[in-house]
Amino acid sequence: MHITVTGKQVDVGDTLRDHVEKRITAGAEKYFGNPIDAQVVFSREGPLHRVDCSVHVGAGIFVKSHASANDAYAGFDAAAERVEKRLRRYKRRLRNHHKAPPVEIMEAPTYVLSGEEEDQDPAEDAQPVIVAESTTNVPTVTVSEAVMRLDLANVPVLLFRNRTHGGLSVVYRREDGNIGWIDPKNPV
Repeated sequence: MHITVTGKQVDVGDTLRDHVEKRITAGAEKYFGNPIDAQVVFSREGPLHRVDCSVHVGAGIFVKSHASANDAYAGFDAAAERVEKRLRRYKRRLRNHHKAPPVEIMEAPTYVLSGEEEDQDPAEDAQPVIVAESTTNVPTVTVSEAVMRLDLANVPVLLFRNRTHGGLSVVYRREDGNIGWIDPKNPV
């Protein structure tokens, strides 16, 4: 497994790097035999150390977490514990022993647009400024699998192709903590 340990304006020493590599490797291999890679980023938020962990354990399966603490070791241990908890919780659902159809993945462009500028006249037909452009994968899964991927990736919104009818659907985390599902009537 390839592990990347970086620091944003923080020096990551060899002992911390060794601790991270041992803990991430042991935690990921405990639940999945061949995890692919992991990224751990240390940064400062005032007096706290923030740690962001991302572990890629399978095709399209990413587990992300973050934690903050007064000590870099304590912050990492809290983030790693959250990753291990998610892996343990979803292992049975991810490694289903029944023959399921393979997950089909469609690629879609992703854009990050800048906010509207205040001095811009709304009557003008101005094009938004594209800040970033990339490609993201849109998996073909069931609604329960999409909710699981939403939890694993720790993202607010997930677009997916619904395996039951083949149309595009969206699951999202609502402000009250519940999961919302948008399933438009897509023409076939």
